[in-house]
Amino acid sequence: MPALELGGMTLGLREGVIVLIALVAVYMLFVLLRMRRLHNKPAETPVASLDSRESEAPSETALNTADVDADDRWEQTPAGLGEEVLRQGLEQDLAQLREEVDAMRGELAALRDDMLHELAHLRASQTVSPIYGDAMQMAVSGYDPAAIAERCGIARAEAELVVALAKSQER
Repeated sequence: MPALELGGMTLGLREGVIVLIALVAVYMLFVLLRMRRLHNKPAETPVASLDSRESEAPSETALNTADVDADDRWEQTPAGLGEEVLRQGLEQDLAQLREEVDAMRGELAALRDDMLHELAHLRASQTVSPIYGDAMQMAVSGYDPAAIAERCGIARAEAELVVALAKSQER
């Protein structure tokens, strides 16, 4: 390892790194102190700089006055503009939520109708003899007596009775 001899002291690589770290720490402390001093210093207003330039040409003073007026308007606008943007955003969110609630209500109504239909099928199958269970389900679904009689192998008169029973239970 390379070493440096100064006045009877030997400085190696490790000591050099420690010195560099110390220098960086001192520099960071210096920068932090400057930042704190700038932060605590009161900001100069554009009007104060305008007063110090009164001795300049009139055209430059007029330009500086226009800059100050523009700054004043800029400072006044954000309060109302921010409230307006916030209000519009909330209105959009509210409209979206209302649409979602309407969609959910539609889905809930469809599910309720399906459930009532299934409940009617279940009631029909529970009140009828097991032999006529299929015929009753077909009657609740809206099949005509001829189709029920043919499909279930029962007489047409029996199919008509099953259809009448299914209609009376739906009411």
